Amino acid sequence: MKTLVIAEHQHDVLSPLTANCIEAANKLSNSCDVLLIGSKLDTIQKELSTLPSIDTCLLVESPKLSHPIAETYAPIIADIAKSYDVILMSNSTQTKDILPRVAGLMKITPLTDVIEIIDNETFKRPIYAGNAIQKVRYQAQHKLISIRPTAFKPTGETNISNISFKSIQPTIPQTKTSWVNMAEATSERPELTAAKIIVSGGRGVGSKDNFKKIESIADLMGAAIGASRAAVDAGYVPNDYQVGQTGKIVAPDTYLCFGISGAIQHLAGMKDSQTIIAIDKDPDAPIFKVADYGYVGDLFEVIDLLQNSMATS
Repeated sequence: MKTLVIAEHQHDVLSPLTANCIEAANKLSNSCDVLLIGSKLDTIQKELSTLPSIDTCLLVESPKLSHPIAETYAPIIADIAKSYDVILMSNSTQTKDILPRVAGLMKITPLTDVIEIIDNETFKRPIYAGNAIQKVRYQAQHKLISIRPTAFKPTGETNISNISFKSIQPTIPQTKTSWVNMAEATSERPELTAAKIIVSGGRGVGSKDNFKKIESIADLMGAAIGASRAAVDAGYVPNDYQVGQTGKIVAPDTYLCFGISGAIQHLAGMKDSQTIIAIDKDPDAPIFKVADYGYVGDLFEVIDLLQNSMATS
């Protein structure tokens, strides 16, 4: 079975999600090809060389492809993908823009947010905000799949692969879309989706000023900051912090949450965390059903204790 992984990168750095895709590809075959599209790809090529199980890296390089515009990338991917049985992408923001266009051009139905690969034709994916798992038999000639990265964590194995690089010169489509700029928030804190520790706050935090206490705890722990949709909607934090079905899907080593009751949509975004620690004043809060450790009480008392403990250690 010929498998193609679509590599993601930004600011000349390979996205860690690409390694998750390769891990998923290993469930389907012993090796895969990787498609790398962009401009000035030398650094990213070196990063790919450290990942195992790659046969060939297909390079599509041009100054016109320096930014991931879906209208430009999709026709290139669709044309190359016709030679493969399975095309894998991570379920990222970029993929959600590109994948539907690729599916339309190839006239196939994609399978999205896969969390388990049973065999070459059988997959599992969450539905109803993660309350049910759907088992799908997918028998398309060309399978276009996006995977949930948190479900396919790389083993950590790195080696210098015997990867070969092959340049491809496809016709770059003329589009009506052009890149203007990127306005992104910068922070010294870890990226939310890649952080090993996340400290999260919900409606129970009470105010934007109170949320600064969550931020101080996160900074002491070297953690990323998350939030429930209720906290975002209340204006405590920007929506970049939102964890959940309509936010970011995370699976850190430790997820520490304050004042989050545990709505279904939020649980769908963080329940794969290895250790969940919840603090809430409501003993019947749904968050305690998924938490490994729970404390019923005043979250601000816990924050003060943590701050004093870490400040003196």
